[in-house]
Amino acid sequence: MKLLQSSLLPPHTGLHDRLRIATYNIHKGVRGVGPGKRLEIHNLGLGVEALDADVVFLQEVRLSHRGDARHFDRTWFGWPEQGQADFLAPEGYSVAYRTNAVTRHGEHGNALLSRWPIGDIGHHDVSDHRFEQRGLLHVPVQWQGREVHAVVAHLGLIHASRVRQIQRLADFIAAAVPANAALVVAGDFNDWGEKLDGPMAECGLARAVGDDPRAARRPTFPSRVPVFALDRIYTRVLECRSTFVPRSASWARMSDHLPLVAELEWP
Repeated sequence: MKLLQSSLLPPHTGLHDRLRIATYNIHKGVRGVGPGKRLEIHNLGLGVEALDADVVFLQEVRLSHRGDARHFDRTWFGWPEQGQADFLAPEGYSVAYRTNAVTRHGEHGNALLSRWPIGDIGHHDVSDHRFEQRGLLHVPVQWQGREVHAVVAHLGLIHASRVRQIQRLADFIAAAVPANAALVVAGDFNDWGEKLDGPMAECGLARAVGDDPRAARRPTFPSRVPVFALDRIYTRVLECRSTFVPRSASWARMSDHLPLVAELEWP
């Protein structure tokens, strides 16, 4: 797939003064249902590498799934033997994964892939009811000799649940992240009505929108014709210089979400 040509990904500066962040809901590496069901995890590997991000926040990442493993075992590439987080990590990247949901055939959760060294991995359950298992993945990242705290989030489908989950996020930050530390919270916020920027601001987090006010809300869902900006990056201390959403038929095929990319730097 000609990901770089078709999506016109901006080149990473490669300089240490900017941290490229990407957040991506990968839809468990599978698209479609029934006879049309297809495995996209191998294409997603190419996509993650093409993003050239220093830190990648991933949601709906499978550790295992017996049903899909059997279903795709006889396909050309086949179901990966390792968990999807490890499979998707570009060479040399550190991997953090924690399970949010255990299902009949397997489990899935959030993951973080980092070009820079990482510290102890933490997980905080923010499930609001028994029908949705949700969690926060917390990973300190060492960048430019300083620590950046990364939190991968995937919030619930009900607005009231999301509000309560933001409060639990605030409590978690207060307990686990030093008050003046750089912090990035990114993931799928399921915020269809654009109502969470205020509660996130009360946590001390600003939405990453870059220097162009016209790009304040970058739609990422649904991937074929994106209308809703469900995927977000929020920051504390670090400042956002630009944001970008790659769009092409290739990106639309791989997941029902598009990735969101941001360039961050120290103030």
